[in-house]
Amino acid sequence: MRIRNIFLLISILPLAAVQGCRGELPVLPSEPVEVNPWDTVSGDICGFYLLNEGNMGSNKASLDYYDYTTGVYTRNIYGERNPNEVKDLGDVGNDIKIYGGRLWAVINCSNYVEVMDVQSVRHITKIAVPNCRYLAFKDRYAYVSAYAGPVKIDPDARIGMVVKIDTATLEIVDSCIVGYQPEEMAVVGNKLYVANSGGYRVPDYDSTVSVIDLVSFEELYKIPVGINLHRLEPDRYGNLYVSSRGDYYDVPSKTFIIDTRTDVCTDTLHLLPNSNMTLCGDSLYIYSTEFSYLTNDWTVSYAILNTVTRQVVTRSFITDGTDNNIQVPYGLAVHPVTKEFFVTDAKDYVSPGTLHCFSPDGRRKWSVTTGDIPAHIVFTHQPLIPFEK
Repeated sequence: MRIRNIFLLISILPLAAVQGCRGELPVLPSEPVEVNPWDTVSGDICGFYLLNEGNMGSNKASLDYYDYTTGVYTRNIYGERNPNEVKDLGDVGNDIKIYGGRLWAVINCSNYVEVMDVQSVRHITKIAVPNCRYLAFKDRYAYVSAYAGPVKIDPDARIGMVVKIDTATLEIVDSCIVGYQPEEMAVVGNKLYVANSGGYRVPDYDSTVSVIDLVSFEELYKIPVGINLHRLEPDRYGNLYVSSRGDYYDVPSKTFIIDTRTDVCTDTLHLLPNSNMTLCGDSLYIYSTEFSYLTNDWTVSYAILNTVTRQVVTRSFITDGTDNNIQVPYGLAVHPVTKEFFVTDAKDYVSPGTLHCFSPDGRRKWSVTTGDIPAHIVFTHQPLIPFEK
């Protein structure tokens, strides 16, 4: 079933409200700091962008950049490079990807996807998508999951959708209804998998993964998995790892495995809670910040799962004890060449966070202050062009 583009018009008004000149509002300058001048570039990765979510309602989403050629980390690079864009990036940066020479950022509560040039970070366009969440790409198209309704806990919250964007024209060309409050997506072959959370309909969570045929752009079926699904990560053996946040009471967070050849959930890793994950080779890095309303306490873990054996290699991939200094682990990334990894700390969610870089054996190499709620990292093969005033 599809939603025709007439529905998407509901997002045009909020987008129009933020278009135009910044006027007399100040442009915050970027903040460079040398954090790691000792390493050299490995492979052809020049650096990475870090998208800071910013606290909801504050319009403080921001973009940072780390340059492997200089060891310099620069905070808040978007504003000075785009002085005519009102309110900088907008309200809540929810995902970031690079595709087709462009940097794509999902700005959730501002109801748009920001598209920039990957080397200059110059604004190209904003694509209106209501309550957008995550990105995926295949061939000529970008796919954006969307809650499609207002930011509100509501037992009658509307069903979600995935919109299809032509990356050449940057226009929405189609939409497909999925489950309630869809989150991350993954492309496997000609199928798009979408994790449905149902988070706005608590306690009546969704518990399915939608499977969309990318040729017809129709939902084929839903796979029953577990409640309150969030993240997806495909391995190279045809398996799709799915995280469930549980209900924060009696149902704990878990990790599920779907066989994408049969589209059946084949395994449940009950003892592997999952808040965020990323795959590097055959190693699935998973951290969990599991909160229980029964105990009013957090349980934090850092695990690596071998995707070949499906065995937990370690439950503490930070080995030097510096994890004790991380208040709220939030973002996670692994350098595909060096295997060094990054964990961000959201701290109190309203003040600047911290990015920690670790060696492959889990020892902290360096740390740096970020924007508020550092969340999403994307590595780039094209260096950021220096800013000229």
